[in-house]
Amino acid sequence: MSARVGGALGALYPFLDTQAADVGAVLADVARSTADKAREIVILRNSLVAEHGCQLVECARALAAAFQAGGRLFTFGNGGSSTDAQDLAQLFLHPPTTARPLPAISLTHDVAVLTALANDVGYQVVFARQIAAFGRAGDIAVGLSTSGGSSNVLCAFEEATRRGLMTVGLAGYDGGRMAESDVVDHLFVVPSSSVHRVQEAQTTVYHVLWELTQQALAGEL
Repeated sequence: MSARVGGALGALYPFLDTQAADVGAVLADVARSTADKAREIVILRNSLVAEHGCQLVECARALAAAFQAGGRLFTFGNGGSSTDAQDLAQLFLHPPTTARPLPAISLTHDVAVLTALANDVGYQVVFARQIAAFGRAGDIAVGLSTSGGSSNVLCAFEEATRRGLMTVGLAGYDGGRMAESDVVDHLFVVPSSSVHRVQEAQTTVYHVLWELTQQALAGEL
């Protein structure tokens, strides 16, 4: 039995070409590709312990202090990072355990606000304008970008810094413009050129950060 694949699927998965192929061989290639990707993300996630372990603890303590003083968490990002920003806000606000819920808002959630700002002012300010409206000194701004170079994320960090918010950035590759910026207080870079691996690892980073923050609030860190 054979299968013929190509087009968009072939572009995403090179081992599935446009030539007739044995289904068993294709499935074996899929299995190998899946295993390879799993190994990649495990290795990458493990590397983050040495790379960011101490900084994660430091950041968690700062987050805990901000929450104890009445601070709120604002999250933002584009595309897949916008989904992660929503997940991050929900994690703090509505944790999956009996952990303490903490005030958190995703700035990517309100489509009406995003489209109004993008249409009437410009996409670069869709997060910065919300920080200006809602943010206050002592709050926390967390921005996610796989490249580290998203202009609207950097613009939001600049606005947050002007208003006295603590800033936390999650980036991939070499950190991009986030790594060059002086408006990101805590930066966690996932050293990978694969958008998929970066976003998978960033999910691990912010879940660990949430757990450590809960420990810090409980006086266990």
